[in-house]
Amino acid sequence: MVQNEIMSQGRPIEFDPNLALTKAMEVFWCKGYEATSLVDLLDAMGISKSSFYQAFRSKHEIFERCLQMFRLRQVELMTGALQKAPSGRAFLRSMLRSAAHETTSAVPPKGCLIMNTASEFSGRDPVISKLVEDGTKCFAKVFQAAIERAQSEGEVDQSKNSQILARFMVATMSGLKTMAKAGMPGSAIEDVADAALAVFD
Repeated sequence: MVQNEIMSQGRPIEFDPNLALTKAMEVFWCKGYEATSLVDLLDAMGISKSSFYQAFRSKHEIFERCLQMFRLRQVELMTGALQKAPSGRAFLRSMLRSAAHETTSAVPPKGCLIMNTASEFSGRDPVISKLVEDGTKCFAKVFQAAIERAQSEGEVDQSKNSQILARFMVATMSGLKTMAKAGMPGSAIEDVADAALAVFD
């Protein structure tokens, strides 16, 4: 078992902090911040209250760390998908249609933790707002790289502003995932995704 480096009265906390964070992130992602109780977190993470407070100090702090983890993992997944994509435009199409694929999963669509948090907090918490901003900027950077690749490949007009289009992608992905959460059929989401892709023509 991996041991957290934090010490309490000379004794290490004996659990895997990354695994615990992952489980906490899933709870927040499904339920949101306010609806998630300490009991929910302890049950999911499989740790005691004392271990929780020794390692994470508060619900707010662990939520901050979950947002950071989500951002890093999503950017890694997106970057990997872009590298493997046959073209920049193919990556954009795949990303736009991904929300429709969520409707066919056995697990109800959860949306995007970053965007869910933006809606829940509405900018009232400066720390969380900064983490949300950081997340959207990181997502936009990957989209901008994909758009500029598509422009170099001749699949997107080079005269178009790649930064603005990247922000458009972030906003559109947020909307599509919200549609999926709201129960819209996958075919309807694909239609919107295809309409959004036409912006790049």
